Amino acid sequence: MAKVAIVNVTSYMGAEVARLLCCHPHVQIVSVTGRSEAGKKLGEVLPHLAQIDLTIGIDPGEADVLFFSLPHKASAEAIVPLVGKGIRVIDLSADFRLKEPTEYQRWYDFTHPAPGLLRSAVYGLTELHRSQIKGSSLVANPGCYPTSAILALAPAVKERLIRPQIIVDSKSGVSGAGRTLSLQTHYAEVNESVSAYALEGHRHLPEMVQELGALQSSGQLSVTFLPHLVPMTRGILSTCYAELAAGKLPEGQRGIAELRQIYLDFYKGEPFVKVVGLSPQTKHTLGTNLCLIHPTIDLRTNRLVVISCLDNLVKGGAGQAIQNMNLMLGFPETLGLESLALYP
Repeated sequence: MAKVAIVNVTSYMGAEVARLLCCHPHVQIVSVTGRSEAGKKLGEVLPHLAQIDLTIGIDPGEADVLFFSLPHKASAEAIVPLVGKGIRVIDLSADFRLKEPTEYQRWYDFTHPAPGLLRSAVYGLTELHRSQIKGSSLVANPGCYPTSAILALAPAVKERLIRPQIIVDSKSGVSGAGRTLSLQTHYAEVNESVSAYALEGHRHLPEMVQELGALQSSGQLSVTFLPHLVPMTRGILSTCYAELAAGKLPEGQRGIAELRQIYLDFYKGEPFVKVVGLSPQTKHTLGTNLCLIHPTIDLRTNRLVVISCLDNLVKGGAGQAIQNMNLMLGFPETLGLESLALYP
């Protein structure tokens, strides 16, 4: 049994890691931390996790794998002293996702405490970095929006099917904002309303540019990303648009069929990315580690349209983290993650 500790289990993401690991056949959760609730039984603070008989502490202690769900900057400060001690770390914050240190000052308003680690940390989008994750001791779990957008666009970018101007329009449930109270996520503010936010630029944008840009050897992508908040608890639906490059696909329905085959080939054998024939809905992925992708072409405008959806707390966070943990520990990648979606 691998021993696992969860740092900041009282966050939505930390609690979701605990929920998913509870039934993992080869893992034992040995400690959970949460400073504001230290000393209390986990089930007192999070009743749905009452069967995990642990007391919330401050120090994670010794474990084979540490899941960090701390806020940005605090996560890096806590992780840096652990590097080099043989402990495998999966960070669910953004603190090790970006390779360029100056991007942290620009997007997260702090100076990174260990810029040298950014190159050695592996960006944990499993479908693109599987071999690196297997041998890594520090995995930077991707953001929820980038997971949906990068998986939606990776085949088209890799095969140079599109011109470099990309638009990503995403809708997310309220849990993506975390458990910290704010006026913007109060029930009365969110219910029966849809709103766009971060029009000046969202923190997840540089992840999209970094990872999609790495899929092509030349040229620079221009990505416009606009997120929206919708009145639901979980789920992300991203609609991605880009003009098709000339001569890459046949015209008409043949082009749509060839595009779909390119996506099917790209994700062949992937357990958690499914190319589907109809436009997916967020409820189709509720509670699962799946990302559903529907690629098509707007024949009137010669524009690629790709729709993707996932559960922002599972494939967009905790589930992907466990998928990465399975790889790091040599377990089957799907272990503990094969549940079906909740419906209705």
